[in-house]
Amino acid sequence: MSSPWAAERAVGVVADLAARLSAEVLAVHVSRPSGGQMREQEQAEGEAAVRQLSQQLAERGVAVQTLLMFSDDIARAILNTAIEREVSFIVLGLTGKNVFARLLAGNVPVELIKNTKIPVLLIPPDWSGTI
Repeated sequence: MSSPWAAERAVGVVADLAARLSAEVLAVHVSRPSGGQMREQEQAEGEAAVRQLSQQLAERGVAVQTLLMFSDDIARAILNTAIEREVSFIVLGLTGKNVFARLLAGNVPVELIKNTKIPVLLIPPDWSGTI
């Protein structure tokens, strides 16, 4: 999750999947290690998103661990963590960033899908349903 808004969109889906799979959730945010005000804001939003997701899942009885990381390659950091932690599913809440912002950040969803055999669920920014 990269924003509290994306975390809010994902909580229902993640809670439902965790219940169906009798699974624990690992909520992860990856920030780029470079400095600057924009990166600090991104990191703060990521920390808030992970905290919000964790609290809301815990309120629904879902076991949650959190992980905040720094990496220049966000998709690779997520994939390496997924492999190390033997996760069974990756859920990514999209923020609705514009095309230019996605180009700067790299296309994390595409890299995740291309480079893993772990199922990946992408939650679009305008989705409000449940599974």
